[in-house]
Amino acid sequence: MRARGPALGLLLLLFWPAQVFSQSCVWYGECGIASGDKRYNCKYSGPPKPLPKDGYDLVQELCPGFFFDNVSLCCDAQQLRTLKDNLQLPLQFLSRCPSCFYNLLNLFCELTCSPQQSQFLNITATEDYVDPVTNQTRTNVKELQYYVGQSFANAMYNACRDVEAPSSNDKALGLLCGKDAAACNATNWIEYMFNKDNGQAPFTITPIFSDLPVHGMEPMNNATKGCDESVDEATGPCSCQDCSATCGPKPQPPPPPTPWRLFGLDAMYIIMWITYMAFLLVFFGAFFAVWCYRKRYFVSEYTPIDSNIAFSVNASDKGEASCCDPLGAAFEGCLRRLFMQWGSFCVRNPGCVIFFSVVFITACSSGLVFVQVTTNPVDLWSAPGSQARLEKEYFDQHFGPFFRTEQLIVRAPLTKKHTYEPYPSGADVPFGPPLDIDILHQVLDLQTAIENITASYNNETVTLQDICLAPLSPYNKNCTILSVLNYFQNSHSVLDHKIGDDFFVYADYHTHFLYCVRAPASLNDTSLLHDPCLGTFGGPVFPWLVLGGYDDQNYNNATALVITFPVSNYYNDSEKLQRAQAWEKEFINFVKNYKNPNLTISFSAERSIEDELNRESNSDIFTVVISYGIMFLYISLALGHIKSCRRLLVDSKVSLGIAGILIVLSSVTCSLGIFSYVGIPLTLIVIEVIPFLVLAVGVDNIFILVQTYQRDERLQGETLDQQLGRVLGEVAPSMFLSSFSETVAFFLGALSTMPAVHTFSLFAGLAVFIDFLLQITCFVSLLGLDIKRQEKNRLDILCCIRGAEDGTSVQASESYLFRFFKNSYSPLLLKEWMRPIVVAVFVGVLSFSIAVLNKVEIGLDQYLSMPDDSYVVDYFKSISQYLHAGPPVYFVLEEGHDYTSPKGQNMVCGGMGCNNDSLVQQIFNAAQLDNYTRIGFAPSSWIDDYFDWVKPLSTCCRVYNTTDQFCNASVVDPACVRCRPLTPEGKQRPQGGDFMRFLPMFLSDNPNPKCGKGVFYVFYEQYLTIIDDTIFNLGVSLGAVFLVALVLLGCELWSAVIMCATIAMILVNMFGVMWLWGISLNAVSLVNLVMSCGISVEFCSHITRAFTVSTKGSRVARAEEALAHMGSSVFSGITLTKFGGIVVLAFAKSQIFQIFYFRMYLAMVLLGATHGLVFLPVLLSYIGPSINKAKSCATEDRYKGTERERLLNF
Repeated sequence: MRARGPALGLLLLLFWPAQVFSQSCVWYGECGIASGDKRYNCKYSGPPKPLPKDGYDLVQELCPGFFFDNVSLCCDAQQLRTLKDNLQLPLQFLSRCPSCFYNLLNLFCELTCSPQQSQFLNITATEDYVDPVTNQTRTNVKELQYYVGQSFANAMYNACRDVEAPSSNDKALGLLCGKDAAACNATNWIEYMFNKDNGQAPFTITPIFSDLPVHGMEPMNNATKGCDESVDEATGPCSCQDCSATCGPKPQPPPPPTPWRLFGLDAMYIIMWITYMAFLLVFFGAFFAVWCYRKRYFVSEYTPIDSNIAFSVNASDKGEASCCDPLGAAFEGCLRRLFMQWGSFCVRNPGCVIFFSVVFITACSSGLVFVQVTTNPVDLWSAPGSQARLEKEYFDQHFGPFFRTEQLIVRAPLTKKHTYEPYPSGADVPFGPPLDIDILHQVLDLQTAIENITASYNNETVTLQDICLAPLSPYNKNCTILSVLNYFQNSHSVLDHKIGDDFFVYADYHTHFLYCVRAPASLNDTSLLHDPCLGTFGGPVFPWLVLGGYDDQNYNNATALVITFPVSNYYNDSEKLQRAQAWEKEFINFVKNYKNPNLTISFSAERSIEDELNRESNSDIFTVVISYGIMFLYISLALGHIKSCRRLLVDSKVSLGIAGILIVLSSVTCSLGIFSYVGIPLTLIVIEVIPFLVLAVGVDNIFILVQTYQRDERLQGETLDQQLGRVLGEVAPSMFLSSFSETVAFFLGALSTMPAVHTFSLFAGLAVFIDFLLQITCFVSLLGLDIKRQEKNRLDILCCIRGAEDGTSVQASESYLFRFFKNSYSPLLLKEWMRPIVVAVFVGVLSFSIAVLNKVEIGLDQYLSMPDDSYVVDYFKSISQYLHAGPPVYFVLEEGHDYTSPKGQNMVCGGMGCNNDSLVQQIFNAAQLDNYTRIGFAPSSWIDDYFDWVKPLSTCCRVYNTTDQFCNASVVDPACVRCRPLTPEGKQRPQGGDFMRFLPMFLSDNPNPKCGKGVFYVFYEQYLTIIDDTIFNLGVSLGAVFLVALVLLGCELWSAVIMCATIAMILVNMFGVMWLWGISLNAVSLVNLVMSCGISVEFCSHITRAFTVSTKGSRVARAEEALAHMGSSVFSGITLTKFGGIVVLAFAKSQIFQIFYFRMYLAMVLLGATHGLVFLPVLLSYIGPSINKAKSCATEDRYKGTERERLLNF
């Protein structure tokens, strides 16, 4: 019988293993203290025990699967309370996906309380413990093996891997796995949760993963729920944001536009090349056909081929006047008589005219005392009524303006990389130069010194603490400092913290850094250091915000450190704003003067750009003064017509030139003053560009007026006032044509919604018009006085001194430049063989410009707006080189949305039950296409955090049961109870009154280890519309020029068309130059393009009008006369004047001056001159309008019987 007993026992063991293991525990209750407030469990080998009644609520809440029969478990109520506390952190981040959290609860409930513990738990280390109360000796469980089914682990991980942590722009597992979410998997996640070094587990639990029995143990392999499955009837599957399995196909970005290509080459190049070749074929075919026809029938072989032959295709202006000719002649005559009478009046009454001109100038310019200057880039480039501005205004009003940013980018160029060798095992890890321990200490000293900067404002001391962003204040008043040193609590001692012995270092700052960049919100790293990663301000420090120059996500390879001090900004509170600006000024001065040979620092403050824009304007004043000085000197000397050295001081017109320049500048100050009266602020572009523009227009008119007089002979019996009146009658219509065209064009350009273009157009239009008025009044009077001085042989400037008599008098004469244009340049340009070459070249250039029109880049690199020597230039370059993340993007739902209803909530939120096209879900989808949308990370959503915060399972939302006041999760008080009951209704989202009742509590709560769900949530539009703005402004300007030219040219439709076509060619060619010279299209270049339209009018209108009023017999002769008479004045008045001033701009310190002013001004002058003085006369000689017979007859009648009749044929 003795021999059969053990055999029977073995048989029972073999046949009834389930009964033996199914009801057996390995522990029960809590014993000794493990660390802090964490305790070991007590070893217990026996059947499960009935749970006391006080634990029923807890088991129903945490492990409802165990609530049956007499609830016999391997845990007591205290173990359940400990389990609840330990689950608070994962609960806050994973409960938004119910099936994920269900599986996690399964893992921990089986571990803690399962009646079948002994199947899958194996104790490997214990120690005795003497209970101080009962004095009984008990056994602590110090180490344990947990056999977990690999299938269960994988299923649990798959259900949780997509869950988002809305407040941290990261996956929840990135906060719960001890490493980056991308590196987390089923096994290392569970290993981390059971590792006592994570700061949560009281003792070491070693998970062993297998689906098959191992060492007589049956792994825990409970059924799981997929994230696309519902846990119960009250909950649904996880949202698309938290479970990719519930989503449709992953959104795909639209394919990039296919390049338009023909024969493998750019289509625009091919099309314009074919078009140009076709034009040349047709043009030269027609030219040679006409040439052969004329040679065969009308020209002998000894007669030279020229345009002035008796029968020429150019000599077709014969016949009777058309119906519009009398109207045009009448209008021309009316203008001539009006200006003639007005000119005579001004010469006869110079004192009166000059006095009232000065009074007018003084009255208008006095408005400058009210001047306002706009330097804010937002006000310059973004229209007040634009969508972006309205949205920013809305945001600022409701949430306050975005924080002011003070930022440093620190590099260590003299320090080499080093390699960290983990002990006892692990691959070597390279660390970039700025992550050297000595460099980090030096950077921490710098950071601390910046924190201690003080400024003075209104005799008050301003510190960083007074103005910084402290999101958890008043509970935590630490300033937000986004710095890698916040991983070390901004402390030298924490940075030096290491664990090791005399031979090896087991953990140091390398270990902590590698952990924190993977889990920046962690309160305790998993190394032996156990140091927190969370910043001292209570928020996470994301590595992509504080490190730069790394590859992929290898943050340890960083070559730069980024330190950012967010400073509070203020809406309509100038006092507080100026306090912040005062501190920023001291910050800039400090960093500028900071010396450390080991560190290279690029930095910027919120006020830096505005400061540097102001300094730029001041630094380039000298360059601009030299530029205008050269132009003034040239004008003063070029106006005079010196016949001999003895009459140098008599015939010079320096005083007249200076007076003319002062009139031009007075028109600018009048324009600025008038608009300052109205309250329209100035911009830097207005100050820098308009004087240049008005000088071009004004000086051109001065040269035309003066040089026309110098070439004119006083008729017999004609007085000075009559002569100047007649001269003004001849040229003033041309001056009026150009000035009024530009004025109307600029005023219509003010319809632009872009503030910089709108303001420029207003000021420019008024300045050009006032300049014209002053020139036909004040300048004409001054010209009359200067001629009287010259006729009396008085010296220029020193008009009281009479010069030596040399027997000569003031006579009509032609300048060398006029004779060159008349005798050499005009005949050469209009030769029969030269004209086709000109047409071919200019059409070729036009074709090229059209081909590259769509290739001009749009935008304005920030650094171009800064002076060459600005510290901000280096900062912008460092941003481009090192930074990996841009500014935050806010999506604001305007007031009126109903958050209290399920429908309203589902339209916004991103968690369980939310619409798949909700706001948060759409932004989440966009973040998945970051290379296309540029949204780098998933959205932070307060409403999803609120729903997690208010759940009854969470310890976040609690109230005092006596006062119903909010009770923070960190408060330990039995009177604090959960906000909502643990019922199916209580587990639902709050609606109606409940939503609004608990929301203030959520908004006032701060994150803490017990509840990480509190609130610590911490823009140029011009490029969206620049193409439309460019088309609109240039189109309106051209249309205005056409209409004015049509009227003022006396209804000469074809003349207006030709003039505007030439101006359009100049504008198109400007785009070609922009492409060749690397000038991008933005608000600055658009202003210059609008201005080039105005200056092009100067180059083209005078030549066109001179052609229309010419009485020569052929188009070639009329073009030659127009070019000879007006070409020299245009060339000397605009081209030479501007060229001297423009060249100086190349030496400006400001890059924006060098690129957008020097290059574009030079291009517009050269293109304007070549088109106005080369192409336009040739075009007019081919297709210019026929002679206006009525005007020709009127001219002949007007000068019949006078010496002037002879001059008509010069």
